[in-house]
Amino acid sequence: MSGKLNDERSYSAVLKDIIRSNMRQYTMIAVLLIIWAIFSYLTNGLFQTPRNLSNLFVQMCHIGILTSGMLLVMVAAHIDLSIGSLCGTLGAFVAFLMTKVGLDPFIAIVLTMILGFIVGTWHGLWVAICEVPGFIATLASMIAFKGFTLFITNGQTIGEFPPIFKNIGQGYIPRIFLTGENPPFHDLTVIIFAVALVLFVVVDIMGRNKRIKNGFSVLPMPFEIVKIAVISFGIIAVGRILASYQGIPVALIVLSCTVGIFTVITTRTPFGRHVYAIGGNIEAARLSGVNIRKTLMTIFMLEGTLCAVAAIVFAARLNAATTSAGTLFELDTIAACIIGGTSTTGGIGTVFGAIIGALVMASLDNGMSLMNIPIMYQYMVKGGILLLAVWIDITNRKK
Repeated sequence: MSGKLNDERSYSAVLKDIIRSNMRQYTMIAVLLIIWAIFSYLTNGLFQTPRNLSNLFVQMCHIGILTSGMLLVMVAAHIDLSIGSLCGTLGAFVAFLMTKVGLDPFIAIVLTMILGFIVGTWHGLWVAICEVPGFIATLASMIAFKGFTLFITNGQTIGEFPPIFKNIGQGYIPRIFLTGENPPFHDLTVIIFAVALVLFVVVDIMGRNKRIKNGFSVLPMPFEIVKIAVISFGIIAVGRILASYQGIPVALIVLSCTVGIFTVITTRTPFGRHVYAIGGNIEAARLSGVNIRKTLMTIFMLEGTLCAVAAIVFAARLNAATTSAGTLFELDTIAACIIGGTSTTGGIGTVFGAIIGALVMASLDNGMSLMNIPIMYQYMVKGGILLLAVWIDITNRKK
């Protein structure tokens, strides 16, 4: 197709192809909106307030960052069980460097990132070189890092960080013009989202024209217009929510940069294609010339580094490093990937879908907390949702 439908295909046939190829993502977006509607009703509108939704975005940032790395691990048909314990250890490490050693926050952050990279390299060596299953290698680390966290914190909470560090997890971008008390909206947020909206439309149109010029198929113009309208509505809706409160959180900027980078990695680079090839059929990938060991090493290096980023964001939001930090992060991250369409057997998954899954998990946490549902029932609900998501994935694979 070059913008027009062939005589052999009707609009209904194209629509069916679009829905069939994107069914999982469309379903999860619909589920997310349904969850928001249900919680808004059950909390008498409290859930849908700009303040709560802005806090929801902040609360899911560390899981979203971890999810971007876990996606690569799961697409390559492995799993990382250490991320929760590792986040706890790295959060304690950066807190110790700032409060006990007295290092500058920037230096402490750099050292924490380096430590995360080293741990990721350690996992990669066991998985890629020693051929130990990722499940086992990271399970051992999960147990060990719980001990490291207790060792660093001495069983006590380490808290009160410098303001510049706290700003990573608690801060918002500043206003430009409307700086008085109770301004009607956050002006810089409006500007950023307006620019983002224009850039999206321009890039989408340019990409469409480039595909037509190179002879590739494109969506019929009516469907293209609908796609642009729906995504533009989403950008405007999120921008309105954030602009109605305190603006764009710094943590959300960190998450957005992470998502953007890993979207490019998975869709625009040879490394990304190699990851999907390994998860789809490792023997075929090896015969095709893919360096399996190098690719797996890189995957776990990236995951370790992202654990450091997530630990920094989480510790900054809490303004403390606790012995229990990171508990069940691996559950939320794995569940987010699977809910977002990542296959448990590898080879399938997108960063966008995984982030939607992370938002679903964060919405459940937030909504149930607003309803004062006991934590034991929250765990039961999340465990049931994870089991259901795995069952749906297995069913779809069989079909």
